[in-house]
Amino acid sequence: MKKVLKVFSVVLLLVSMINITGCKKEEKSNKITIMATSFPGYDVARAITKESNNIEVKMLLKPGSETHVYEPTPKDIKNINNSKLFIYVGGDSDEWVSDILKNINTKKTKVVKLIDLVDLVKEEEVEGMEEHDEEEEEEDDEHVWTSPKNYIEIINKIKEEIVKIDNDNKELYEKNANNYINELNGIDKEIRDIVKNSKRKELLFGDRFPLRYFTDEYKLKYYAAFPGCSEQTEASAKTIAFLSKKVREDKIPVVLHIELSNGKIANTIAKETGAKVLEFNSAHNITQKDFDNNITYIDLMKRNIKVLKEALN
Repeated sequence: MKKVLKVFSVVLLLVSMINITGCKKEEKSNKITIMATSFPGYDVARAITKESNNIEVKMLLKPGSETHVYEPTPKDIKNINNSKLFIYVGGDSDEWVSDILKNINTKKTKVVKLIDLVDLVKEEEVEGMEEHDEEEEEEDDEHVWTSPKNYIEIINKIKEEIVKIDNDNKELYEKNANNYINELNGIDKEIRDIVKNSKRKELLFGDRFPLRYFTDEYKLKYYAAFPGCSEQTEASAKTIAFLSKKVREDKIPVVLHIELSNGKIANTIAKETGAKVLEFNSAHNITQKDFDNNITYIDLMKRNIKVLKEALN
């Protein structure tokens, strides 16, 4: 009898656990959802909707992950379809979006592509870069947000779309957008002052180079191992030799690598030349720690300003 009671008690416990965990209904939010594929779109929407009780912003790409190999889950696709605004880059890093767009009800979900919001330039192959297939066509450089001036344009245009989906909070969104733009104008001025007063006007990346819009904006020359969207990660001895020679000839004090890179090429060049290795952030994605700490594009640019001061002097 005791054995039966013991079994019965275990069964009751299991049933209770199922009721508590497995059968608990998900609480549905009444908030308007904005989905962004990656950090730039997420950061803009988050800044504009700050302190809004009507909107929540979500990022599909996991912090710390590689943008070029992301594949959406069924849940991701469902979330996109349930959103009022969907923001994506529109380049190589989110080619997968084209298939999803075929099934999105654009009457319900507004779709915004970042590369449509500013003037584009082509990716280029500069002296010393790894050679690519000559048959490959030059593609538009998707990293439009890397220039703070471009970021301001993006903010203004996304703000307009957010106001359309929640006009009741128009004043809040306009105030938030203006505050963020004022901060970006301050960042832009500081960068221009650094460049104007610097000893040199060139940067060297032992890495991919997704910062064409940044260097174009501030009239800086650059050398790098690969273009921004290159899938290559291993540089040839020829490329490393060229970049190392350039560091020595031009007395370049800092070799740069981008965020979430293993820094292998930059470290190799630094070891051969005695240069310092620093990280320059393209804001394509951020670490989990930075995401949890609500780090913004402004914060990343402030880090870059410190790096610029060392790299250009």
